[in-house]
Amino acid sequence: MKRMICLLLPVLMLSCESRQQNEGDEPKHYDLMTITVGDHEQATEYAASLKGQQDIRIISRIEGYLQGIYVKEGEQVKEGQLLFRVDAATYKAAVEAADANVQQMTAALEKAQLEYEGSRKLHAKNVISDHELALSKSELDMAKANLAAAQATLTSARNELSYTELRSPSDGVVGRIRYRKGDFVSPTLQDGLTVVADNRHIRAYFSMSETVLMDYLSKCKTMEAAVNQMPEVRLLLPNGQFYGQTGLVESISGIVDETTGAVSVCALFDNRDGLLLSGGTGKIVMPSVRKNAVVIPQEATYSIQDKVYVMKVVDGKAVSTIIQVAPQNNGKEYVVVGGLKQGDVIITKGAGFVEEGTKIVKS
Repeated sequence: MKRMICLLLPVLMLSCESRQQNEGDEPKHYDLMTITVGDHEQATEYAASLKGQQDIRIISRIEGYLQGIYVKEGEQVKEGQLLFRVDAATYKAAVEAADANVQQMTAALEKAQLEYEGSRKLHAKNVISDHELALSKSELDMAKANLAAAQATLTSARNELSYTELRSPSDGVVGRIRYRKGDFVSPTLQDGLTVVADNRHIRAYFSMSETVLMDYLSKCKTMEAAVNQMPEVRLLLPNGQFYGQTGLVESISGIVDETTGAVSVCALFDNRDGLLLSGGTGKIVMPSVRKNAVVIPQEATYSIQDKVYVMKVVDGKAVSTIIQVAPQNNGKEYVVVGGLKQGDVIITKGAGFVEEGTKIVKS
């Protein structure tokens, strides 16, 4: 009996090995894709920060106590609209004093003018000497200079009085109001009383990789031409909705950030409805069209170190193949720039788990 079992064991082992080999030779079913070539539109997203057309700090040009606040935070204001008033009593007094001095100097000038005219007549009759005439002329010139100085002082005093009213330099939105009625303000307050943000246009600043910019420059030759050739962009807001109007790339920085290897790009959006806020954030969505492009799903690839692979089906068997992909992508697809051609067949799911040489059948 033992001898019979010993004779049967090799037969059973040989049978199992044969069955395993047969199972290994059986084709496995996978989702396959035949490569085609065509025009492909792809959208790339860039994180963006939003800035108003200009943010103007409202800083008092004189010292004094804040007497009135005529706007609220977040209020839309027009150019020339009164925002704040500084106590004007001291400056009104200075204007009155300067005005009185002008009147006094005007009278002194009239007197000196009359005296000079009289001296000229007397000099013509040889009643007074040349020296006396010269002294009269000097007094007239002095009176004119005194009047000019008094008028300059009056102008300065009136200007300072006008500075007690702080008006909006442009249309815009009032920011945070940092002071309250009765607070002492002066030109040394660098943060100012508030900021008026001119939001009629909003600039969205974002960073683009040097590689992508070089693609544009290689086609357009100059930075100006590259800006003009860039497509209209959309702004994705933090709530997941798109802003209602498209924007245009306005400028590209000529300097590459050494740390990130990116350049700063600015896109301009019309904001006359005031929906976009200076200081906000969003994402710039920039479309691009590639001619004669090969596009595959990212799940059809796998990576080893810095190389991207697909499993190509050649003569019914899986063959690992290195491909080159465009640096920008939408997170779902790759644009293949090397390693695949029209008519090639690849595995679209689970490629990273397929062994080299596995027999493949389409699911």
